[in-house]
Amino acid sequence: MAVEVVTFGCRLNTVESEAMRREAAAAGHDELVIVNTCAVTAEATRQARQAIRRLKRERPEARIVVTGCAAQVEPATFAAMDEVERVIGNAEKTKRETWAALADPGLDTERVRVADIMAVKETAPHLLDGFEGRTRAFVQVQNGCDHRCTFCIIPYGRGNSRSVPMGAVVDQIAKLAESHAEVVLTGVDITSWGADLPGTPKLGTLVKAVLRHVPDLPRLRISSIDSVEADDDLLDALASEKRLMPHLHLSLQAGDDMVLKRMKRRHLRDDAIRFCAAVRTLRPDVVFGADIIAGFPTEDEAMFARSVALVEECGLTHLHVFPYSPRPGTPAARMPQVGKAEIKDRARRLREAGETALRRHLAEQVGRTHRVLIETDGMGRTEGFAPVRFGRTMTPGMIVETLIAGEDGRDLIAA
Repeated sequence: MAVEVVTFGCRLNTVESEAMRREAAAAGHDELVIVNTCAVTAEATRQARQAIRRLKRERPEARIVVTGCAAQVEPATFAAMDEVERVIGNAEKTKRETWAALADPGLDTERVRVADIMAVKETAPHLLDGFEGRTRAFVQVQNGCDHRCTFCIIPYGRGNSRSVPMGAVVDQIAKLAESHAEVVLTGVDITSWGADLPGTPKLGTLVKAVLRHVPDLPRLRISSIDSVEADDDLLDALASEKRLMPHLHLSLQAGDDMVLKRMKRRHLRDDAIRFCAAVRTLRPDVVFGADIIAGFPTEDEAMFARSVALVEECGLTHLHVFPYSPRPGTPAARMPQVGKAEIKDRARRLREAGETALRRHLAEQVGRTHRVLIETDGMGRTEGFAPVRFGRTMTPGMIVETLIAGEDGRDLIAA
């Protein structure tokens, strides 16, 4: 083992993990494990600590460096762990000089290197020419968040919103298109892209520029968006550009207006329903996923029932359910809490609603033909992100016209 990165959390962490792995390897590190943490929930932080202890037991000779959002907001927690050699902040983790200094004990003896993330004003693109072992590439277009949802600690782990300039994004995607059939635009709050750039362009402008200037890219996908910030050009691209995948993952979080207000979200229940209906009119084959929190403080059974009903009313297919867990330092942590047993039960019921919706969607695909991107020798994904299982060896990276013969409640089955 030379350099290994253990990644928790979002797709942006996936991009940054690959950048760190390359910089650390180039600096000559050996027997190094980088743990790239997530802070979206208290449970995510707990899992990172648990993984660190397990890694050290399994590989006592390895040096463990911890970074990511949990390390940024709770550096002392990880510095106190005997298993951890260094704690690195989010602003430092992808810099070449960070890993060069760590490779020379005489240059860097500081156990904790975590700067003020709110002082960071720019986001440099991670210029990667490929992703090891992946047919899908992720491109960071934005970092940080200017919103202050009452449950969320991420702005304090990522800082304020910063955009990668359009030219840098297009250049990187053009390079990635040489070896990847699909590119995913990712960030913390990508619908805020461009607000800090000259002329304040919108995400739709960027999407259209990528599709126009990289004609050889077969598939472009966008990661989680805030529906209330979706601009007209983005919706027009969805309606007119077949290379833009018909799959949107929405940051909805709840289906009750009072809960949404207490979360300090920027939309109401009817906004979400109208958005999904409008996009479905523009692109009938669109598939929606969503993040929904179960058991937010003050949520009663009637409020929760409206979140469950939203799955049907928005036509959601791929659900990410988060049982609420309080993050110290957030306003929601000081609100009246729902009992842990009730949170767990609501998360279960919400997941069941999501599973029902997914099974219905998969059943509707049987007998249809889809263009499937092969990701491993036996699995691929449709344009709408449904997994497809093959009974024969396939070449990763190919896009194949595939008749769907069946489904098993989780995957589509190719003929």
